[in-house]
Amino acid sequence: MSLRLDAPGPATGVRRFGHASRWVHRTTAALMGVCVVTAACLYIPQLAELVGRRELVVRIHEWAGLALPVPVLAGLASRAFRADLGFLNRFGPHDRVWLRAALRRDKRRASRPAGKFNAGQKIYAAWIAGATLVMIGTGLLMWFTHLTPLVWRTSATFVHDWLALTIGIVLAGHIGMALGDSEARRGMRTGSVSREWAEREHSLWRP
Repeated sequence: MSLRLDAPGPATGVRRFGHASRWVHRTTAALMGVCVVTAACLYIPQLAELVGRRELVVRIHEWAGLALPVPVLAGLASRAFRADLGFLNRFGPHDRVWLRAALRRDKRRASRPAGKFNAGQKIYAAWIAGATLVMIGTGLLMWFTHLTPLVWRTSATFVHDWLALTIGIVLAGHIGMALGDSEARRGMRTGSVSREWAEREHSLWRP
């Protein structure tokens, strides 16, 4: 299997992410953080009482949610970002091997082959993208109440609330895994990672 590789970075590391990919990640993370925080202020009574100004919190939540796809759409202007999306959307036989090893809790690196992104990262990216679209759709149904029947709004509210809880749990897991891998964080922060890390964690990606 051949993979397109980013150009080499500084002597101390190899290039993993370009500016566009890092900008999209940071901006999307910021918008998602605003959505999560404002949702907590709307649904947790203690926070709602502490913050107050419910109408303002609702508006911030709505507009942050609508803006979530904007960074990705803007990032499509970058060839490097489009290439990263191609890697994320492409599953190969090695991804099935990685998933089987993960399910068996086999932590040996040789049993978890990965290209630029491992199978877990690909599944997370696909799931969060789909969940975001569902949240935007159900949110619009809840926002424009005069355009839809009551049963639609009730169903949308149910899906929106429970999916929001699920997203919160998944995001906590994503952040927890990032906190446990300083080199991965460095790659997203600076764009470069050490060659040793790349060879160990992404053995099929050849910088």
